[in-house]
Amino acid sequence: MRIYTIGFTQKSAAQFFETLKRAGIKQLLDVRLHNSSQLAGFSKRDDLAYFLKEICQAKYKHEPMLAPDTQMLDLYKKKKIKWSEYESLFLDLLADRKIERELPPDLFAKPTVLLCSEAGAQQCHRRLVLEYLSRSMEGIEIVHL
Repeated sequence: MRIYTIGFTQKSAAQFFETLKRAGIKQLLDVRLHNSSQLAGFSKRDDLAYFLKEICQAKYKHEPMLAPDTQMLDLYKKKKIKWSEYESLFLDLLADRKIERELPPDLFAKPTVLLCSEAGAQQCHRRLVLEYLSRSMEGIEIVHL
């Protein structure tokens, strides 16, 4: 099963939605903690749901269980902890939340992309979510768009 990730920063709306269309995405899981900020531009929750439906015929779902908590996100953004510490805290949080048991079994039945703000996946929690899930779900292929 192929699961995609994408970040919206450093992309125009045209680049973003064309990338999703080319990949055949039918569902976007928003794994951001904050999804309605004015800084999010075209990726604000309600706008994104509309654009996905109209442009890609895809569904939008916010999944806060796959987002960091406020405290760890603030520590990282304010440079009080390094990426390696954030990564460890976030993986512990996913384990505490037991996401592999709590997510619906058919969540990834259709072509799905995890959305976060970071342009690249290397230092983004969307990558960590899928790597974590790949330990308990067989056959996950992770594709970063």
